[in-house]
Amino acid sequence: MDTQTLIYIFVGLSFALYIGIAIWSRAGSTKEFYVAGGGVNPVVNGMATAADWMSAASFISMAGLIAFLGYDASVYLMGWTGGYVLLALLLAPYLRKFGQFTVPDFIGTRYYSKTARVVAVICLIFISFTYIAGQMRGVGIVFSRFLDVPITLGVIIGMGIVFVYAVLGGMKGITYTQVAQYCVLIFAYMVPAFFLSFMITGNPIPQIGLGSTVDDGSGQYVLQKLNLVLSDLGFGNYTDGSKSMIDVFCITLALMVGTAGLPHVIVRFFTVPKASDARKSAGWALVFIALLYTTAPAVGAFARLNFIDTVNETSYSEAPGWFKNWERNDLIAFQDKNNDGVMQYRSGDAFEGAPEFAEGTGPSGERVVTNAPVTDSENEVYVDRDIMVLANPEIGNLPGWVIALVAAGGLAAALSTAAGLLLVISSSVSHDLLKSTFKPNISEKGELLAARVAATAAIVVAGYLGIYPPGWVAQVVAFAFGLAAASLFPAIFMGIFSKSMNKEGAIAGMVVGLVFTFGYIFYFKLMNPAANVAGNWLFGISPEGIGVVGMVLNFAVAIAISKVTASPPVEIRKLVDSIRVPRGAGDAHAH
Repeated sequence: MDTQTLIYIFVGLSFALYIGIAIWSRAGSTKEFYVAGGGVNPVVNGMATAADWMSAASFISMAGLIAFLGYDASVYLMGWTGGYVLLALLLAPYLRKFGQFTVPDFIGTRYYSKTARVVAVICLIFISFTYIAGQMRGVGIVFSRFLDVPITLGVIIGMGIVFVYAVLGGMKGITYTQVAQYCVLIFAYMVPAFFLSFMITGNPIPQIGLGSTVDDGSGQYVLQKLNLVLSDLGFGNYTDGSKSMIDVFCITLALMVGTAGLPHVIVRFFTVPKASDARKSAGWALVFIALLYTTAPAVGAFARLNFIDTVNETSYSEAPGWFKNWERNDLIAFQDKNNDGVMQYRSGDAFEGAPEFAEGTGPSGERVVTNAPVTDSENEVYVDRDIMVLANPEIGNLPGWVIALVAAGGLAAALSTAAGLLLVISSSVSHDLLKSTFKPNISEKGELLAARVAATAAIVVAGYLGIYPPGWVAQVVAFAFGLAAASLFPAIFMGIFSKSMNKEGAIAGMVVGLVFTFGYIFYFKLMNPAANVAGNWLFGISPEGIGVVGMVLNFAVAIAISKVTASPPVEIRKLVDSIRVPRGAGDAHAH
């Protein structure tokens, strides 16, 4: 059976499974739509949380960034895993004990203010749409290559599938769908990693393979060989970083704190029966997440070695089949600058900006490049970093069923997170804006309809952002974490741990944090990308790490304003105590 047929079978079967689960577990009430009825087992919830958490950025883009950035990409590994520990220990159990449906629910009640709730909804929508743009872009990349359609059409197909199971099933359907998606995505990630590790080092365990010698008789370690190969081609050493210490610190912290403020992950902890189960499911989720995250550095390193071996100094007419496959979808390209028909992969840009293609052929048979003038660089090969994990099995000549499995896994990763984000957007509109703020008398049926309409509108916007994304998948996702760190995290943290924080302080802090961080990212990534260099950044902090400054501003403004405005009411102080003190400790606490 050929690879393309296997891809259709694997992807088709996985989609049939997801949609079947959504129909089987269709939400019949708002509690089932928002928090799956609140009775999910901690192990099951841990697996669903891991799928929700490990998005297209984790599955598709992170190893690609590690492959091309080397040491500099370690910030993503440290920030995302460290943030999960922060969330599990610091926030999840307390929010579960509070016992509401959404993050704006917590903020609106804790800060005794409809305005605070609305501001939280606005922050949440900014974060979720930024995040979901990365997911839809990931879906588009997978579909464009494996179903051989343009990226735009790939995004539209993905929108349709998410619509079916997110709008029908709600949180109940999504929880059980995500368990299936976790199984698909982790299997799809690990199988090629085992193959590649065994091929390159003779050791099938990728975590050990990364520290082993290359199985080519040279006696060199994997990272040692990568350093030598890359320095020969004009790149920096793979194990050396180019980022400043402050930028590494800020990106890592923004990703960590942003994790702890991510609404679609926090809402998962409302689906378990009690607060102790929230801690357990966070622990299980960390185990399930660590499987992929400890494998990603090895996958990135093996991918870069394989890519250089199969592309550099290869005649274009004899280019491997995978190169031509990805070239058809404009995600890899060759521009023959010296007309010798041989692909030179070197440091520097092959094109000015991303290449755009027109039909026609160059002197070596390559596709003609338009609107992409030749640069001074000797590099002739452009590669989209987001394709590396998906292309890995083809580059390594792995069997067709492995390629098909990776296609299904990439879609599972992107779609599971997209569905979780859509649910957060729809529930914040229907529950927090309508039911709790503007239309308190709306019926349960009306609220459920509003949630589904909001999810539909969100899918359309998400699709547009997926077609026109502001960066690589992992970069776009990093911006969402920065926005979460700067806006929601301080309000949630102070809401749990500070009895003196009042509504005026929380609202002002959220607004200042969000406006500053979004403005900074918007300026450098969309308005004036040419200025996006270290010399122009505030304190040398890149847009990916600026959420830390936004967070500090949020805390500073909130604390300053709470000092000069009225203290929270007595019942709110009691609420904060009741969230933090374990059940059964009331008498001891009273003394």
